[in-house]
Amino acid sequence: MTAAEGEGPEVAVCSAKGCQAPATWQLLWNNPKLHTPDRRKVWLACDDHRESLSDFLGARGFLKDVVAHGG
Repeated sequence: MTAAEGEGPEVAVCSAKGCQAPATWQLLWNNPKLHTPDRRKVWLACDDHRESLSDFLGARGFLKDVVAHGG
């Protein structure tokens, strides 16, 4: 349900499979075979999954930056 449906603001959750924890990090990445160099896709991560998701993207050469999630 969305905020428009009366449940209050949506909470951004971690992108790790099965995780429902609030996101505290943004992992900025791109796949150079698919995206232009300036394009940034975003995965969200909680504190517990920041390292594993960063490692996954980094091993493929996709990870560009990790920044705090502002909301």
